[in-house]
Amino acid sequence: MGDEDVLRERVVGPRWRSRQKEEPTDRTGNIFEKRLIEAYITENGRDPVTDEDLSPEDLVELKTSRIVRPRPPTLTSIPSLLSVFQNEWDALALETYTLRQQLTQTRQELSTALYQHDAAVRVIARLSRERDEAREALSRVPVHGGPTATGEAMQVDSTGLSRDLIAKIEATQEQLSKTRRKRAVPDGWVTSDALNSFVPIEKSKVLYGGSRSFAMNTRGDSALLGGTDGRVGIYSMSDKAIVQEMNAGDGSVTDAVWIGDRVAASTSTGNVKIWENGTEVATFSSHAGEVTALALHPSGDILASVGVDKTYIFYDLTTNVIAIQILTDSALTTAGFHPDGHLFAAGGVNGQIKVYDVKSATNAANFDSTGPIAGISFSENGTWLATAARGSTIVSIWDLRKAAVIHRIDISSPISAVRWEYSGQFLAIAGPGGLVVQQYSKTSKKGLSPY
Repeated sequence: MGDEDVLRERVVGPRWRSRQKEEPTDRTGNIFEKRLIEAYITENGRDPVTDEDLSPEDLVELKTSRIVRPRPPTLTSIPSLLSVFQNEWDALALETYTLRQQLTQTRQELSTALYQHDAAVRVIARLSRERDEAREALSRVPVHGGPTATGEAMQVDSTGLSRDLIAKIEATQEQLSKTRRKRAVPDGWVTSDALNSFVPIEKSKVLYGGSRSFAMNTRGDSALLGGTDGRVGIYSMSDKAIVQEMNAGDGSVTDAVWIGDRVAASTSTGNVKIWENGTEVATFSSHAGEVTALALHPSGDILASVGVDKTYIFYDLTTNVIAIQILTDSALTTAGFHPDGHLFAAGGVNGQIKVYDVKSATNAANFDSTGPIAGISFSENGTWLATAARGSTIVSIWDLRKAAVIHRIDISSPISAVRWEYSGQFLAIAGPGGLVVQQYSKTSKKGLSPY
């Protein structure tokens, strides 16, 4: 080692030696300190600048005419301390650089993920909007025909009901209108005194959880019930048990009615099914959504259903086909036929009761209530219509001749259903708080009084 080298060694120390050991890579041309780059390659196997694969064989040593053999580092002199500090600083700078690279990459990945999430949300929102628009468009389509019980399509005259059904409706109206008003109260019919003495004598176990339907047959010996699991059961009053059970399919049973000895039930999935002696004889699926109520025409040959799709449907029970389907302007919640069979009433979620002519399907009258309709029932006198809004405690009695409310009955409890009985004397009002019966005296013409 010459005097110049010795002097440079003493003055510069390790920094001079490190310069003698700088090496570039064969692939990138970057220059690194040999000791640091070898340590980095051993640990990561990559170029710290370009992040490409790198091995010790790819390093090219820079050689000069002056080479100073390094001395073992010691911490006994200022140059050795400076060397240690330099090494630590170099390692810290390299680590900081690596962390910044990783931070940049993570930010890019996060930005991409957020963009994809935003795009997915937009697509879901668009599909949901298109689905709602399609449902709305479907609910606006007036369907005048539908499948038969065997599943074969049948085109029905779009102008209205068939001639046979119209003739049957007219015959039923003519027959009932002549006898209904003069009809005497049947012998042995319940009196107000007997009604006051009524008390519960027996309570069954829970038959169908969440049941929304209950109907007695004309003989009074069997009850029809439906559950949230799609099962429909016939409960025998004498046997005090379910004697027959039918399956209505998916969804809960929303309503059930007797058709003589046959049974009909509707579901929340839009189906209407009919059974005879436990055997399914007809299935209809023309409602685009939940079927909310069923009603039987006085002739016994026409069944009506209403649903959230804003339509009501008449079914011809003699041939088990859809006779007509009519679109209204509101989702429908309940329905009922006039005792003579020439009028059909349906209540909507908009708080309006619409009365239609059965033969022509024209809107004959509208009555406005305070909220979604929970129940409607025509009186046997042919002129009164009882209605109740969902959540309301008041029953309104409408006079069809005057198109006005003539009685309001407040039972101080929410109402879920109303029903006139056969003689036209008693009005039953049901709700979570129990059952209230009001009486109208035919002989004295007195108004409704509670019992």
